[in-house]
Amino acid sequence: MRLTEPIVLGSRPAPSRVMFGPIVTNLGDDDRRFSPRHTAFYARRAAGGCGIVVTEGASVHPGDWPYERAPLAERCAAGWAAVAAACHRHGTVVVASLDHAGGQGSSAYSQAPLWAPSNVPEVNTREVPKWMEDDDIEAVVAGFATAAQIATGAGCDGVEINAGQHSLVRQFASGLTNQRSDAWGTDRLLLARRVIAAVRPHAPLVGLRLSCDELAPWAGITPDGAPEMAATLAGLGLDYLVVVRGSIFSVEQTRADHHQPAGYNLDLARRVAVAVHASAPGCAVIAQGSIVDVAMAEAALTGAHGDGAGLDAVEMTRALLADPDLVVKAGAGRAASIRPCTRCNQTCQVRDARNPIITCVGEPSTGHETEDPDWLAADTEARTVVVLGAGPAGLEAARVAARRGHRVTVYERAAQPGGLAAVAGPHQALVRWLAAEAEAAGATIHCAVDERSLPPGDAVVVQCTGSVPGEPTYAVTSTDVIDVADLRRGSARLPDHGPVAVLDPIGGPIAVELAAELGSRAVLITQDHIAGNELSRTGDLAPANVRLAQAGVTVERRCLPRVVRPGEVEVEDRFTGRRRIITAEAVVDCGFRLPDTARPDAHLQAGDCVAPRTVHEAILDGRRAGRAVAGANR
Repeated sequence: MRLTEPIVLGSRPAPSRVMFGPIVTNLGDDDRRFSPRHTAFYARRAAGGCGIVVTEGASVHPGDWPYERAPLAERCAAGWAAVAAACHRHGTVVVASLDHAGGQGSSAYSQAPLWAPSNVPEVNTREVPKWMEDDDIEAVVAGFATAAQIATGAGCDGVEINAGQHSLVRQFASGLTNQRSDAWGTDRLLLARRVIAAVRPHAPLVGLRLSCDELAPWAGITPDGAPEMAATLAGLGLDYLVVVRGSIFSVEQTRADHHQPAGYNLDLARRVAVAVHASAPGCAVIAQGSIVDVAMAEAALTGAHGDGAGLDAVEMTRALLADPDLVVKAGAGRAASIRPCTRCNQTCQVRDARNPIITCVGEPSTGHETEDPDWLAADTEARTVVVLGAGPAGLEAARVAARRGHRVTVYERAAQPGGLAAVAGPHQALVRWLAAEAEAAGATIHCAVDERSLPPGDAVVVQCTGSVPGEPTYAVTSTDVIDVADLRRGSARLPDHGPVAVLDPIGGPIAVELAAELGSRAVLITQDHIAGNELSRTGDLAPANVRLAQAGVTVERRCLPRVVRPGEVEVEDRFTGRRRIITAEAVVDCGFRLPDTARPDAHLQAGDCVAPRTVHEAILDGRRAGRAVAGANR
């Protein structure tokens, strides 16, 4: 297949046409350097067949400090050298991403003004940046040149200039953020040209990550103008160009979640490729944008979409977080065994104040390559294992235990495996994969069995029976309150007509998604100032509220439900204490859940029956339980 064929970028041969992009990891140290964790993280993708690894973006000027562990190029020589050496063992091309966040940065760490083309406030913080003087601009250009020298001197094959999201270069190229009247404003590509010219003599391979749609057509870079812009810049000596999208107003759309269609950027990438290939035939065009499926990636490369214009390579960053062996498996004809990326953004979007380490919901070892054990190493003695519950935790426990050589049987009360993840949220493909892989490893899964009736026997019992509804924090004078889990499972249903109150004390995706599905029938009751408050962690907060508004959902903010009566909900303003009535033909509780009752015969427990949390914690719990069965008490 073309995906696994080699490609030459500049003079550098890469073993496959799959790129791992410059994702933020938070794996750096407190001195803004690459760490051994970075090395292991990138080497794992290289070992799995990834052709091109682009390292996390490094600031080219010390005044740019966009997040706490953001690498600083002048301190990255040793780290780049380690990454390059580790990845070169597998033939992978290593490219250093060079960056300056400009007005989209942060002054929290530097305590110095942000630099930007114009005094346009940063959208999230509302901070007004400094209008850059000529000396400031020249310092940044020189910083790109110096950073390129450091990176290639350390062994990197080349550099990638960021003109995509969180990028000063893009901010100069856009009318959204460049409102200057001097030469840097009348020629908005001047900075991009200067930077390319500055790094070209110092790097045998030069790439550009270019936003070709800022999703702000009133002033930003548009799909209609992007092909010409890309062709112009490619003609300056670029070896490759990655087509991305997004701007100050659409940060979350650069790496959109499952609410956007997969491959959303492909049509634009093809248009850009036609223009670039015509003006700069030696410049490869690489597609980016939720390409997580091998078949879609292959079609993008072969031109199977209909017009015959194939792209040169594809970026599959999130897919490689979910399964580092994606390329090897695809090349061996084992695409069905690739762990799917569900595009949830729940643990791989880490650019926030919590400073979490990058990982993956379905592959918790991502980001933890230096500390995790070999989960699938064979145990010396095979034991009989009974797993109670086939949710994410139970399926992962079964998969790992079976791969380690144990005799595993899984019992599930529902008619299908997967637990709540099989009927709600974006993880259906992941739980299907877990079930298939558990069975492929030798586990047997029995559904529609009440595990509570099973005798203890002599097996190692792993309880993964999930959660139960929490106690309501409001009085109920009717039986009209529906547990959202029962609704999703199909054991409860809503009336055909009338308003539905959706109670959301969590501020997460469950209630928001249900309300959006119900549309104008839904009254979303939240204690927060904004619906879906916790969705800020995945980048879905603003888009979710747009979806709610477009669907016609009524959002009742700052409200605590106090009494549910037939046909109504009495709510209390959490600040004033004032009470009022909201009409509702039915009420759905999307609140907190509690662990299922612990079984006295269980040797191990995992997932929500320990503490109801997310799919990520359930899978990690299950993985640990699967490894622990060998040492469980007899």
